[in-house]
Amino acid sequence: MSWLLVLVAGLLETCWAVGLKYTQGFTRPWPSLFVAVTLVSSLALLSIAMRTLPAGTAYAVWVGIGALGAALVGIVLFREPATLGRFFFLGLMVVSVVGLKFTSGGDAH
Repeated sequence: MSWLLVLVAGLLETCWAVGLKYTQGFTRPWPSLFVAVTLVSSLALLSIAMRTLPAGTAYAVWVGIGALGAALVGIVLFREPATLGRFFFLGLMVVSVVGLKFTSGGDAH
């Protein structure tokens, strides 16, 4: 269950990270509210998951999910470069996140 919370928290991290682009320096109220709600929700879920998971591993997986999601959304929404090199290193990130998850201990894999 804790790993599911980390996954959802990571997806919410992607949401707030991408949402920052739309806040225009927190001058737009609705995107700013979206960022605030998804950021707090993401951190709350991560905190709950850390009750039973190793903190360093849970945090690293959360960051990895958020970074991967933000990079992919950037490619799709913002037309950021979609090069073979970027996809190679994003793939390495996936391997790292999965490896951390399966070697961490904590609650059920």
